[in-house]
Amino acid sequence: MTHIKHSHFKLGALISTLCLAGLAAPALAFESGSTGADGDFSPTVNTELQIPASGVFNFTTVNIPTGVTVTFKKNTSNTPVVILASGNVTIAGSINIRGGNAAHVGAAGDGNLGDDGIPGVGGPGGYDGGRGGEAGKKNGGAGLGPGAGGVGNVFNYWTNSGDAGGGGGGGFGAAGAAGWTTSSAAYTGLGGTAYGSSQLLPLIGGSGGGGGAGGLAFAGSGGGGGGGAVLIASSGTVSVAGSIVANGGAGGTSAGDARGATGGGGSGGAIRIVATAISGNGTISAQAGAAGTGAGYTGTPQYYQGNGGAGAVGRVRLEAETFTRTAASTPAHSFGSPSSVFVAGLPTLRITSVAGVAAPTNPTGNADITLPSSTPNPVTVEFATTGVPVGNTVSLRVTPAYGTATTVVSPAVTGTTTAGTASVSATLPSGPSVLSATTTYTIVTAMGEALSIYAQGETVEKVRLTTTMNGPTLATLITKSGKEFEVPHAALAMIGS
Repeated sequence: MTHIKHSHFKLGALISTLCLAGLAAPALAFESGSTGADGDFSPTVNTELQIPASGVFNFTTVNIPTGVTVTFKKNTSNTPVVILASGNVTIAGSINIRGGNAAHVGAAGDGNLGDDGIPGVGGPGGYDGGRGGEAGKKNGGAGLGPGAGGVGNVFNYWTNSGDAGGGGGGGFGAAGAAGWTTSSAAYTGLGGTAYGSSQLLPLIGGSGGGGGAGGLAFAGSGGGGGGGAVLIASSGTVSVAGSIVANGGAGGTSAGDARGATGGGGSGGAIRIVATAISGNGTISAQAGAAGTGAGYTGTPQYYQGNGGAGAVGRVRLEAETFTRTAASTPAHSFGSPSSVFVAGLPTLRITSVAGVAAPTNPTGNADITLPSSTPNPVTVEFATTGVPVGNTVSLRVTPAYGTATTVVSPAVTGTTTAGTASVSATLPSGPSVLSATTTYTIVTAMGEALSIYAQGETVEKVRLTTTMNGPTLATLITKSGKEFEVPHAALAMIGS
């Protein structure tokens, strides 16, 4: 990647159709909604499927035999994988949507120093890890996602020496672990926060771990990628005798004199299965990604390289009318009766342009906008909203590949609730950056009381929409006491009218 000023901006993805719950299904066979347009899926060898733009496969039956592994190539919006089947789904082989491990660095690496600091890639619907800091005692980069692991910082603990802090682990089903520096337990890279709901509404993948700080001669290692997200919905039986794996990727390791710190692990991803019946005692796993290792004192003067923090576990949700599976999942799954797969109608927020350059309708998360190095700061970033009351502001977060993120707040949204706009003036750092946006608005008391069913009986005061890098927009209800809850589309369809 060419590091020129203001180049390669990743934009938050647009609202996509999410996997959401409505009312509990009656005591009848569950209907997945599959059109059957993609026919039977019965691979005989290891197979990579291109995820369609919608993210949805419409199969009649699915049969993955023993010894066969199915993986997925991401679409441009990095949606989760949705597998609908009008008949049975049998998984004797494996579905693999795990996050990628970060590259190794230094003397213990693969011999290609050009790979130093490269983060792990998120699984489909998941988020990438942060880059390792450059050699010469430079800070690492934050992971991506709503539970992103924090930056590994350079930390001067002793006079005439220093410390390279490890990156924080990605959060999801719990908070990620913090990175660290010296034996004084001075933490640097903060662990990412927990997010989402046990019902996996909306369906979203795991977050990336933070990158470790650079050492005197070698870069720090990158953070692991977050596990991906998958929904399997069958009108018949889903049998898992093999495995479904959405584990987080490991942070990169390091070794050698004057090496950098290691990266944090990515969090596990998301697995949701909805069917008339669920059987089979195979592996269902969304484990946490391990922290990178290789801490120790090296160099003259003395310099300490810390380890990253481990990622958090992901989430598993199983819904069926008949449940004969007896094996546990990792982490422990939540369980319920089958619920609706899709519900439409969510307020939206998106970034439409940067410095006059229009954003693509479906951001890829990789060089969506490239600005000339001569582009003067500050630049104007424009937003569009639907279903958001005018008068509210939009917060823009700029996360550089290396170093600390910054946030600026726009003037009030203008136009109408149906179609609003806003813009903000922001200073963009040199090199690649990730842009995301958030808006929070207050709702009327009557609506807040109606939405209390999604907030453990508490009256809801505010709604927050957040665009996320390479993933769906997140929607959160905030109660008067400050508690926060992810919500389904059906709830938000009532808001902003």
